[in-house]
Amino acid sequence: MKRSSVKAAAGRQEARQGWKAGGNPEKAFRNWVLFLLVAVVAAYANHFFNGFHFDDFHTIVNNAYIRSLRNIPRFFVDGTTFSSLPANQSYRPIVSTTLAIDYFLGHGSLFFFHLSTFLLFLFQGVVMYHLYLSIFDRSQRGAENSYVALIAVAWYLLHPANAETINYILARSDSLSTLFILLSFAVYIRWDFGRRRHLYLIPFALSCLAKPIGAIFAPLLLLYVYLFEETVGSRLRRLAASLKKSIPSFAACLLLLTFIKKMDPPTWRAGGGSLFHYVITQPYVLLQYFITFFAPLHLSADTDWRPLASVFDIRFLAGILFLVGLVAVACLSAKTMRLRPISFGLFWFLLTLLPTSLIPLAEVMNDHRLFLPYVGLVVSVCWAAYLLLEGAKSRIGSDTHFLRVTTTLILVALAACGYETHVRNAVWHSELSLWRDVTIKSPHNGRGLMNYGVALMDQGHYADAETYFHKAMKYVPRYAYLYVNLGIVEAKTGKLVEAQNDYQKAIMLDPNWPGGYYWYGDFLKKQKRYDDAIFYTKRALQMSPANLDARKLLMAIYLECGKLTDLKALAKQTLQIFPGDAQAEKSLAAAEEGIKRLQQ
Repeated sequence: MKRSSVKAAAGRQEARQGWKAGGNPEKAFRNWVLFLLVAVVAAYANHFFNGFHFDDFHTIVNNAYIRSLRNIPRFFVDGTTFSSLPANQSYRPIVSTTLAIDYFLGHGSLFFFHLSTFLLFLFQGVVMYHLYLSIFDRSQRGAENSYVALIAVAWYLLHPANAETINYILARSDSLSTLFILLSFAVYIRWDFGRRRHLYLIPFALSCLAKPIGAIFAPLLLLYVYLFEETVGSRLRRLAASLKKSIPSFAACLLLLTFIKKMDPPTWRAGGGSLFHYVITQPYVLLQYFITFFAPLHLSADTDWRPLASVFDIRFLAGILFLVGLVAVACLSAKTMRLRPISFGLFWFLLTLLPTSLIPLAEVMNDHRLFLPYVGLVVSVCWAAYLLLEGAKSRIGSDTHFLRVTTTLILVALAACGYETHVRNAVWHSELSLWRDVTIKSPHNGRGLMNYGVALMDQGHYADAETYFHKAMKYVPRYAYLYVNLGIVEAKTGKLVEAQNDYQKAIMLDPNWPGGYYWYGDFLKKQKRYDDAIFYTKRALQMSPANLDARKLLMAIYLECGKLTDLKALAKQTLQIFPGDAQAEKSLAAAEEGIKRLQQ
């Protein structure tokens, strides 16, 4: 062990002794770790059977590719396997692979999807602790660094804003990407052989294959090297030396992004509108993200925020002032080694939010976008709080009294976070509970009003559902999904003419969405208009070959109208793509039996 490492370990031993005078310092620290583990498990104990939401439906529920482990090699060469919706198909093979494994282990059970995400979350906490401890030791050896690192991890794991990423199954793209970025740092910082052989680039590559945001590792590594490794010489010389060390990561970043761009299906769409209006909104969004870290009181799964109309909006000015102030604090903190964890965390927060601030997405803000940025922000806040408490400690007469007050405040804060996380988990339990919460916190969100109506419709409350659909129309009058759902509820209540008109309007508004054709085909089948039903269902299937629902609907239509040859061909094709599908096997048997009878 290096001499500096021995000093750091000795400092931590003294600190642990200070946190529990007269006791076993190692045992005291283990008790804190155990307390953290129990607290996190208790906070998330009610989430393991929560339902599917948002993009889970087209990437898991209706995506037949994840139902067989034999498709795993295909995930790495075909981005269309990620989703059954063309506009949402992107190259994320690591995510699809983990989903296929979970589906295999649990036969589609929700529990295994949530369990694997949660276990990865706990493992991320372990990696975060070692990263934080390394950063704190480089800045100021000794003191209570191990406890500060542990408290930072506890705050992050229990933070209510992270509950969205853990409950929303497809958001594991964020958790996987974050975990692999942290593993890259762990290999680089704590394993000399891994650094010399550039093995830290392996988890970096996996991060990018889970979500392209993983490419942010390269500038983060440059930041780390500049602040904590290249500490001698002028700023320009330090920057040049840092860039030299970071060249492999930037080269890998360029190659990975080029490869991913090539592998992304051409049908993928970001879903955003005006780039200008989206970008001028982001400074104020970042301010809200910062406030949410300290006061996560109005979390919403789908906010009703809209892009700002002009730079003369007072919110744009507030956001710009916040950004300038945050950058100024980060730059000033970088001048002193003792304050550099604050600088590192603030720059981490800003850098990791940069991609989603410059690419116009469908929503201007989302809670799951905070999963990676909060890894850095919690470093800044906890280290700054520790330095302030360290300064105040000398003004308090009794070390024991100071320790008791500090410990009490920490426990109260962590308990409050854990309770709020538990409450957020309950909100994510079902579509009904989730979208009801959205309508309360984001009452001007047309999609939220519509989805709450869909949840009510699934419960058989058709009149209430139709009321919410009409409320939603005020905010999203050209939303194809809304007209399809309005058509469904009208068909269930006997308004067949109105239903047909709404289905047709949905197709007109979004001719590239296969869902409009599918639901209209289902409506036509129930009206026994088989030729039209076949035409529209085929359109849906052509646009989304992985959609098993469309295949099953078309097989059912063929069976009802006696097109046995077509049924046999479709069933065989389905079994070639998705071997073992029960309905395809039954349809094939029915077609062969029917053809045999006709021949006889």
